Amino acid sequence: MSPFISAIAFAATATIAMAAPADIYRRDTFQIEQVSTGQVLKSGPIAMMKTYSKYAKVGASAPVDVVNAATNASQSGEVAANPEQYDESYLCPVQVGQTTLNLDFDTGSADLWVFSTLTPKSESTGHSLYNPSTGTKKSGYTWDISYGDGSGASGTVYADKVVVGGVTATSQAVEAATSVSSQFEQDTDNDGLLGLAFSSINTVEPQAQKTFFDSVKGSLAKPLFTADLKKGAAGTYDFGYIDSSKYTGSISYVNVNTANGFWEFTASGYAVGSGSVSGSVGDAIADTGTTLMYLPTTVVQAYYNKVDSADYDSNQGGYTYDCSENLPNFLISLGGKTFTVSGTDINFAPVDSSGETCFGGIQENTGIGMSILGDIFLKSVFVVFDQTQSTPRLGFAAQ
Repeated sequence: MSPFISAIAFAATATIAMAAPADIYRRDTFQIEQVSTGQVLKSGPIAMMKTYSKYAKVGASAPVDVVNAATNASQSGEVAANPEQYDESYLCPVQVGQTTLNLDFDTGSADLWVFSTLTPKSESTGHSLYNPSTGTKKSGYTWDISYGDGSGASGTVYADKVVVGGVTATSQAVEAATSVSSQFEQDTDNDGLLGLAFSSINTVEPQAQKTFFDSVKGSLAKPLFTADLKKGAAGTYDFGYIDSSKYTGSISYVNVNTANGFWEFTASGYAVGSGSVSGSVGDAIADTGTTLMYLPTTVVQAYYNKVDSADYDSNQGGYTYDCSENLPNFLISLGGKTFTVSGTDINFAPVDSSGETCFGGIQENTGIGMSILGDIFLKSVFVVFDQTQSTPRLGFAAQ
């Protein structure tokens, strides 16, 4: 999934009054399948910079090495020749107004943000566009996202019909872009984002708006959704039910701290390869809109100490190694159960077309303030985002 569009900003973490809920067409359960939208270039430095940009609103600050490496990568103009530098992009079809858009489902943000017919043609070429003439403008409501790396987007807000998996919210807040920076417009396969974090961090002013899930959860058989993401294949999101055919064993639950508006929890021990589980990963977020895994320095160093050729490369802003290396598995303990991320999944991408040096899918969380368990991890597990209890919780099971 592309993190350009998924790098949507976060507002203040204080509780904000929510707007009235959207009317909905009821349905107990539904599934939304991802679709392939073409290939995207994998770049470790750029993926890292997108993550720091995304979390800038909650204090994340990218180290100089990361900034410089991302800048050099984006300006190199190199046409990659190695197919391993590409990944298939999987997005979800969503009807917004009368148009079907391919959106990134992002559990790390709370905005429904789309390219629109109000976006200048020079900034929206190649994208499918939402036409706000089908909706009702929310007078005086705006959104404006900006990041330290110069990227950003802004626009106006409409109430319109949004259909996901056959469920319709008839008056859902839709954030229509009137301006986007070049960093956002480049990912032409991705037409926007559907945020699935908590509505308290929605960025609309003067009043935060509800997420699509918060709008429809009262009509579902259960107020939960699940993510069954895959490496190299389309995954699914199920709403209102847990499909037991998509996981093995039992589901291990951890309580979620919603103070910052994220699916935030405490991850306990970890292990590398065949080692014993020990130590602690600590505060972490489950984020489908982030590509890599960002972990404490001690954890990352423990991992790459098991990779003979691995070293921190300041030119890349992260850990690299010889592509010929067989990376060890990474194990993490969640809710009393240990889950495995295979070494092949952690082998993210070559740093250039030569294919000799590779960039790791596990990197340090320096400057972020918490660990981020992105798609490198989430594609290894079945995840339940559960609001059936008085305290929200996350459930993890083996796929």
